[in-house]
Amino acid sequence: MGRHRQVVTAAPEPDALAELLARCALRDEQALERLYRLTAPRLFSLALRMLKRRDWAEDLLQDCYIAVWRHAADYRTERGQALAWMAAILRNRALDWLRRLDPETPLDDESAAHEPVGDEPGPLEHVQSSAMVRALQECLERLQPGQRQAIAFAYYQGLTHEELASRLGEPLGTVKTWIRRGLEQLRRCLGR
Repeated sequence: MGRHRQVVTAAPEPDALAELLARCALRDEQALERLYRLTAPRLFSLALRMLKRRDWAEDLLQDCYIAVWRHAADYRTERGQALAWMAAILRNRALDWLRRLDPETPLDDESAAHEPVGDEPGPLEHVQSSAMVRALQECLERLQPGQRQAIAFAYYQGLTHEELASRLGEPLGTVKTWIRRGLEQLRRCLGR
């Protein structure tokens, strides 16, 4: 697989990705290579947003594709789209990665080490149990369904405004307005 390039590409067809995952389950290495080429830019973007460091995001992406290869047989089309399934794998691994970080390690320092810390709860576990997370969840629930869905797709799947409009079947201007107003409402709701 090697180093990927961050290139903006058209959204891959969900059926094509599901087929490639099915072929990966049969240990077709060419299918994995094609799957990587079609999805790596989006997944890398998500990894970079979550980890804030390019080197970590690259390592996480590699780890994600190893997991996809190992668990391709577990993917079920009736449970959701292939890219969303892969993004969930990446997101879960990113959260695990963040849990292992030393709280003193700066996330934006390219030269910082990332040694795991013992069994003590990491910073993410503290945040997840905090009132802030509960407040964010409550604020998200107050958004209009379109706003909430557009923000979720943009954040978790790294979709552009154009891709969101296509996915949601809505005009581009509507999607941009949903995101802008939804983020404004979240800021107000959270008192920021």
